[in-house]
Formats: sequence, structure tokens, C-alpha cells
Amino acid sequence: MLKSKNQVETNKYELEIEVSAEAFEDAIQKAYLKNKSKITVPGFRPGKAPRKVIEKEYGESVFFEDAVNDVYGPAIEEAVKEAELTLVTAPDVEVTDVSKENGVKFKATCTTKPVIDIKDYKGIKVTKNVNAVTDEDVEHEIGHMLERNSRTINVDDRACQNGDDVVIDFEGFKDGVAFDGGKAEKFTLKLGSGQFIPGFEDQVVGHNVGDEFDINVTFPEDYQAKELAGAPVVFKIKLHEIKTTELPTLDDDFVKDTSDFNTVDELRADVRKKLEETAEKNAQSEVESKIMDEVISKVEGEIPEVMYDNKVNEMIDDLSARLSQQGIKLDMYLKFTGLTMDSLKTTYKEQAEKQVKLRLALEKIVELENIQASDEEVEKEYASIGEHYNMPVETVKQYISVDGIKQDVCVGKAVDLVKAEAVID
Repeated sequence: MLKSKNQVETNKYELEIEVSAEAFEDAIQKAYLKNKSKITVPGFRPGKAPRKVIEKEYGESVFFEDAVNDVYGPAIEEAVKEAELTLVTAPDVEVTDVSKENGVKFKATCTTKPVIDIKDYKGIKVTKNVNAVTDEDVEHEIGHMLERNSRTINVDDRACQNGDDVVIDFEGFKDGVAFDGGKAEKFTLKLGSGQFIPGFEDQVVGHNVGDEFDINVTFPEDYQAKELAGAPVVFKIKLHEIKTTELPTLDDDFVKDTSDFNTVDELRADVRKKLEETAEKNAQSEVESKIMDEVISKVEGEIPEVMYDNKVNEMIDDLSARLSQQGIKLDMYLKFTGLTMDSLKTTYKEQAEKQVKLRLALEKIVELENIQASDEEVEKEYASIGEHYNMPVETVKQYISVDGIKQDVCVGKAVDLVKAEAVID
């Protein structure tokens, strides 16, 4: 039971909790019954030694650890409920006294959900900027369409140039000796891509199919292979093929073959319309983001750092789950990207802070506006989640409480309220 509740700092309370001697005795007896078959006492068959005999043999406290673990959870939960605290993380608990005569005493340091305030969340002013669609934008999009319908052809009547794909053999030599990893056959390289070290691709440009030639380059000083960093080397090259991309002609026949339109003008008009629709959606999304940023800026109150840390950990868990679906482990991802766990957490920190503040702000607006969720809205939200995860509604209800769904519905209504009340120029 809860003996005392003291606020030690903002959003932090210290609870003193006691478990009675009678309740602790019940837990000790339970621990004895659970463990007696594992304890050997001379003169008794396994599992047959009386509790008092075991306690005499191994000490009075032999079952204390299991008994404390048994009463720990319910005692903390009951005390937190009695203290009317909403925790944002598991409490830091210390056992201060254990005895058969006095039971168990705990001291729990609890970090609570902050009390925040928010004002002037109605009438937020933001500017909506819709990017104009230019003729160049239209032609650029049509250019992508032409590229998707392009074909690759071999070239043998001219030298290779930037933008071509070349098929080459190469072998690298340092001081006249071939080095590891510097050889390949029938390798396809797009000239001008910057795939190889500086100077390599430039020296391939201008050669013809069948040419055999040398390239002189110097590896960068920060090259990962230390034995090659900053070293001058020679690559022997044989050029097998030159390939280029041939775009189709933009005419009415092309349009008929690749779209639902009959003329180039009709295609251009449709492309412009879709680009304008996309520009409008992007502008609307930007407006909504600006509104939410303004809401965040209006939050007043001290927020526990642990809430940000918990959100960062949630985001990393989500990343890990998504990577796992692709067959990639998180530690492998960190190795490939050159990140550490600390740098990954730093990457997510700002986004986590915004998400935590926004959620708190919206929950406060729900309270101030007395926003409610109807049973119909709750069931609709359950159905939506079930459809998204391809899961029966009844299964969803096993994982997400009604209170949790109601809160999410109300928060969504708070978002709609703030957007509806915003002034958009």
C-alpha cells in the first residue's frame, strides 16, 4: 500500500510503498512451493523437505528474492494508481527493507506525464505557396516518359563520350605490380557517373571499340585501402563495347502507343494538369506541416527528457522492424551507413521532440475543447487499423485498448479543429 507521496521536482514524485507482513508471508510460501523440488536437504527426498527445515539449512531469507519479485509488480501498480500518477516510463524502484516481521518496503521514483499549457491554437496564420508549373517542368516530365521508352543500342562508328555505357576490361598496377581488387573483365561503366576514382572515366572518353590503352590516375589521400591512398597507379584498359540510349521521337504516333491520348498537345495538357495537382497537394501538405509546427511552438511546460528518449527508441525499433522485413539486421545497417547507435539516436532526436510536443499539445486541446469520441467512431477506427494490417477487428481489440483508440480519435479531431480554424493566406 502507498504510505507517502512527495514531489521531488517537476514531473517527478517519490513514493514510499509497503507490503504487509501477511502479504509477504503469502509470497514466501508461494516461492517455497515453487522451488522446493529444486532444493536438496540431507535426509529428505527432493521436494519433501519442510519449509522451516530449508530455511534453517539455507537461511531465513532463502525465498526472499522470489517473494519480493512476486509482490513487486502489483504493489507498485496499486501505489501508482492510488497516487493518481500517469507515468511516462517505468519507475526507478529501490527495496529499502525486507523482513518477515515488517514485510517489504519500497521507494519508487516516478517520472510523470507533464502538465502543459497551450494558448492561441485557434486562428494560426500561415501562408500557402503553390509552385507554378512551367513549360520546362512539363517537358522535363515528358523527358522521363521518353527515357522509360528508350532503347539501348551499340555504337561502333564513333568514339565513346560522357553518358555512354562502355564495357571494358581493366587491371591496375602500382609500381608495375598488379594490386588486389584492381581487375575486372567485361565491366559496364557509365561514363560521367563518377563511379570510379577521379580521372579514370575522363581518360576513357574519346576511345573507340577495340582500343587498348593505359590510364594514369592517383588514388585519393583518404581512400579506404591504405596501401593505395595517395598512390599513382596505371590501369590497362581494353574497350569492348560502347552503348548509348536512343530516345523515341515525340510525335502523335508515340503518344498513341504509350498513353491514352492521341496527340502530343493532349499529352502535354494532361502532364501539366497532373503536375498542377501534385503542386497543390504538396502546398497543402506544407501548410498542414506549418500549422502543426506553430502548435508545437505554443507548448508551455517542462517535458521530461525520458519522453524524448522513449520516442527515439520507438523510432529505432520501427526502423529495425522495417529493415527486418527486407532481411537486414539493424547492426548490419549501421555498419553499411557508417552510423553508430548514438549517432542514429542523434539523427532522430529533433523529430522525436517534435512528435512528443505535438502529441502533448493535441491531447491538451482535446481536454480544453472537451472533445469526445463516439462508439461509432471508435469502431470505425478499429476497422481501419484492421484493414491496414490485414487483421480481424477482434484481434486488433486484443492489442489496442478502447481508451487508446478513443484518445487517438480525439487527437485526430483536435488536428481537424486546429486546421479548420487556421487562417491561410
